Amino acid sequence: MISIIDYDAGNIKSVEKAISFLGSRAVITRDRDEILSSDGVILPGVGSFGDAMEKLKSYELIQTIYDYADSGKPFLGICLGLQLMFKESEETPGVTGLGLLDGKIVRIPNEDSNGNYFKVPHIGWNSIEVNKSSKLFKGIDDNSYVYFVHSYYLRADNPDDVAARTNYNVQIDAAVEKANIMACQFHPEKSSDVGLKILTNFIKMTEEGK
Repeated sequence: MISIIDYDAGNIKSVEKAISFLGSRAVITRDRDEILSSDGVILPGVGSFGDAMEKLKSYELIQTIYDYADSGKPFLGICLGLQLMFKESEETPGVTGLGLLDGKIVRIPNEDSNGNYFKVPHIGWNSIEVNKSSKLFKGIDDNSYVYFVHSYYLRADNPDDVAARTNYNVQIDAAVEKANIMACQFHPEKSSDVGLKILTNFIKMTEEGK
């Protein structure tokens, strides 16, 4: 069973639908026992960093997330879920994130050094450069296209944590993977066959521990 954490941050039903399409049981929940007993957990989300952390706190989900991450079982963040795994974001200064990985969330600049304009939020399909050692991206080719919707992006402190990168005015750390903790800034559930392959890889990791 894969639990999808429900903290009123949106983008939940599409993730549930994709997991179910791939033949796995998915439950949308904020129940601690249900989450901790799951084979895998997904933290999706759209919205602002500060609001999301406040909701996680109000639903008493923060310690549950820490305990699940410590269990060693696969944990996947999607979009805002990736950003929440880090300690801070320029979107809401002073708000402390989960701090599961090291890095900072910063705003995508509207202009490059030559004065060329880039629309923010970044919405659309971009190609990714894949870390070949990543289990999450096993079988995914370089220059595969995935779907992004975001105004802020990750600058990871440790290059070894980066599972995929893309460029949109700046180099964006588009996915991370460290032991059992993984996350994608893009939306695999909206990224056609490439995204479904990524989710399939995640599901296989949840099955390895059974």
